[in-house]
Amino acid sequence: MPKQFNRRSIRLKGYDYSKEGLYFVTICCQDRAYRFGKVVNGQMALNAAGLMVDKWIQEIQNKFPDIQIEEYVIMPNHIHIIIENNGIAMNNGAVRVDLCVDPNDDNNDDIKRPAGGEHTGSPLHRVVQWFKTMTTNSYIQGVKTSGWEPFNKKIWHRNYYEHIIRDDRVYHNIAQYIQNNPLKWEADKFY
Repeated sequence: MPKQFNRRSIRLKGYDYSKEGLYFVTICCQDRAYRFGKVVNGQMALNAAGLMVDKWIQEIQNKFPDIQIEEYVIMPNHIHIIIENNGIAMNNGAVRVDLCVDPNDDNNDDIKRPAGGEHTGSPLHRVVQWFKTMTTNSYIQGVKTSGWEPFNKKIWHRNYYEHIIRDDRVYHNIAQYIQNNPLKWEADKFY
């Protein structure tokens, strides 16, 4: 009989991650592989894969109109982002589906949340899931057409780290950490 694994959730039990708030998110590359460039003289020098990740970070706000990207940094093998969820989905409760599916296809209705649905805003895990999917697909294309370094099974680590930002002092500390991350790269636990 196959062994069953019980994965423990690292999310705050009972917390609604679709409600208004600020979230500090860290997403790491699988096996902490260096994929997105290198730190040179305390500055991140993005390679083509890093520029692709940057593009998809910017697209998050287009895909999810209730989401704002406050601060972020792309490091050689991980990213840090402060995501603000303003808690207000589009009038019909939907997110923009036109960035990854045909908006003229009537079969896309199952992607949209129903009006008056269960969430006030976009759930954080859906935002991260979409970002990982889009960047993985783009990275695969880069491997096929531009000679990017191949990968073993996955680009991103299975999970992601998140922290709910509850006050201005914490926000300031995290924003400063993000801004200074390249300067302190050699002391970083992901180095």
